[in-house]
Amino acid sequence: MSICSMTGYARVRRSITEGELTLSIKTVNHRALDLHFHMSGFFDPIEGTMRNLAKQAIHRGHVDIRFSFSRESAKQTLDVNRNLLGAYRDLFHSVESNFGEMGKPNLNDALRLPGMLIESREDEISEDLQGAILSGLEEALLELNVQRHREGAALAEQMLAYNVSIRAQAEVVRSMRGQILPALRQRIETKISDLLNGQSIDPARIAQEAAFLADRGDVEEEVTRLLTHCTHLESLLTKGGEAGKKIDFLLQEMNRETNTILSKSNNAGEFGLKITEIGLAMKTDIERIREQSLNLE
Repeated sequence: MSICSMTGYARVRRSITEGELTLSIKTVNHRALDLHFHMSGFFDPIEGTMRNLAKQAIHRGHVDIRFSFSRESAKQTLDVNRNLLGAYRDLFHSVESNFGEMGKPNLNDALRLPGMLIESREDEISEDLQGAILSGLEEALLELNVQRHREGAALAEQMLAYNVSIRAQAEVVRSMRGQILPALRQRIETKISDLLNGQSIDPARIAQEAAFLADRGDVEEEVTRLLTHCTHLESLLTKGGEAGKKIDFLLQEMNRETNTILSKSNNAGEFGLKITEIGLAMKTDIERIREQSLNLE
């Protein structure tokens, strides 16, 4: 499964005997799956089924599903409870026989009686209509995901290019290590000598302490971890699936390693300036990847 963007849009129209239905889906970025249905309460009985279909196709993002149905022709939605109306008429005449003529039964009064008016069953969701709605939703979800995977592939391609740049720059820092360490030791020895101000201390001890401090400024460990993260990032982008949150966490780690490299380069003289330049470029590429990753599912 290729990597997927969280943004997309799809629209489906279906014509059936009962009328015409229109269904649209729009998705945008969100930290979790946030489903919203915009449709008449008439369709509430099948919302649960529609929600389950959406969850199977979409795993993250803000999702708006809009649905409308236009009937081919107006249909009667009310009927009269004929048994109750007949009973009302018989009761009226029965009372009249005991108390004398009371006029004619009033239909308007009769229709106000509870239960006299009943809803027609023709206004319920038919099997044909329900089938059309659910198949239309499946078609829209399929079209949506085709679009989201296409956009996701384009995003992954850009992010992979930035990742290649980060890897190349990290390798440059690693290649400079052989020059940086001797220069760093020399600078530290000079500073120690200046601080001692001519006091008699074994030069070998000074060199030993300088070497120790220089090793603490070595960026080999950070570069190695950064390159490992680059490999992991490449794997996430090519393997696909739900990668957005994993990539976000990985980028935090890459940014942390880059910051450590920058902090260790302060005492490396002209090499430090070069590493600072490279480190800032890596941070820029990491931020570019992060901006793109916000769109991934």
